[in-house]
Amino acid sequence: MFNKFNQLKDLAKMQQKAKELQKELEKIVETMEKHGYVVSVTGDQKIRYIKKDGEDMTDLVDLINDVMKKVQKESAKKMMEMGGGIGGLLGGLK
Repeated sequence: MFNKFNQLKDLAKMQQKAKELQKELEKIVETMEKHGYVVSVTGDQKIRYIKKDGEDMTDLVDLINDVMKKVQKESAKKMMEMGGGIGGLLGGLK
């Protein structure tokens, strides 16, 4: 009984740390310019903007972010199917 309670506490701590990490990753911003394009990306792998000759390419940004989110979900699902995920990476909660 107490073991399950401790597992829930550990899970809550891991979720809190994951949220903190997410916030920190969002603060990382890299912007590069090449061949008339300017691309800005955050550390959590979201595109902030793409510009071509000063024109915002919002539709392209939305499309790329949507497809990245879909791929991330499918990747997480595959990791869970293979016994991975956070529990697998950390050796499971004991």
